[in-house]
Amino acid sequence: MFRRFRRRRLNPTLREMVQENRVRVEDFIYPLFVRSGEGIKNEVASMPDVFQMSIDAAIEECGELKKLGIYSIILFGIPALKDSVGSDALCDHGIIARAIKAIKAAHPDMFVVSDLCFCEYTDHGHCGVMNPVEQSVDNDITLQNSIAQALVHAKAGVDMIAPSGMMDGIIATLRQGLDEAGYVNLPIMSYSTKFASAYYGPFRDVAESMPSYGDRKSYQMNPANGREALHESLTDEEEGADILMVKPALAYLDVVKDIKDNTHLPLAVYNVSGEYAMLKLAGKMGLVDYDRVLMETMTSFKRAGADIIISYHAKEVARLLGR
Repeated sequence: MFRRFRRRRLNPTLREMVQENRVRVEDFIYPLFVRSGEGIKNEVASMPDVFQMSIDAAIEECGELKKLGIYSIILFGIPALKDSVGSDALCDHGIIARAIKAIKAAHPDMFVVSDLCFCEYTDHGHCGVMNPVEQSVDNDITLQNSIAQALVHAKAGVDMIAPSGMMDGIIATLRQGLDEAGYVNLPIMSYSTKFASAYYGPFRDVAESMPSYGDRKSYQMNPANGREALHESLTDEEEGADILMVKPALAYLDVVKDIKDNTHLPLAVYNVSGEYAMLKLAGKMGLVDYDRVLMETMTSFKRAGADIIISYHAKEVARLLGR
């Protein structure tokens, strides 16, 4: 009479049959970092197996991803020159525009998402135009520049835009700007709940986007605030976001669950660089069963409510699922 749970666990076929959550290759978006030049594939010391790539190398990488069943990427651009407003991001000949065009030409079946922000493109490393008095990002000027940046991506042929700068009103502004320009069918995946987290350190190495002064606490979310996190995501839903996102993922699964319980929109999580680097190091040191912990982590994202997982682990997961 006390074997209600174990009866469903003893037989492996039944155990598989009643499994509640499954990780699929189709759930993943793989991040790619592109920079000017040719034949470049520079591994980042703080992120093993993650590279800065020239566009030709990124095109080759997309071919390898498709062999693993991964058909979705998110692009980050690293320009040759940076300035105070991120001009390269506003140019039809900038690194991100050229990368989108080239990848879509070589791999029209690859779903290309573009990160829309200015931190990689500005010489100060912040996510928009700085207000010299407040020493923080000028929200409204940055919104207008974001429209221009979004139209650059749209004209280049991107499949989805993902604004990550956490400006107030960014989704409503982009939706209106894209619609007025005729891009009514271009979806927006909002970084709707993005925390001012210490987990981003290795990303700033690969994207070369460390702020030269100050921090991003005036526009990214306080890690202690759960109610505000829900409010922020539901606001982006009201403004027209097609997909919501929580970033980082692992330390914020309560937030993922809370948002999932309060929206009907698809929900993404970003399994960020610090999470990736810690697991890589633990595996290298023999502290954990790397493959099992990796899959357990991915399953936790699904269990919390994630529909989409942005992760540097995507290729490893695809190989494990293909066994």
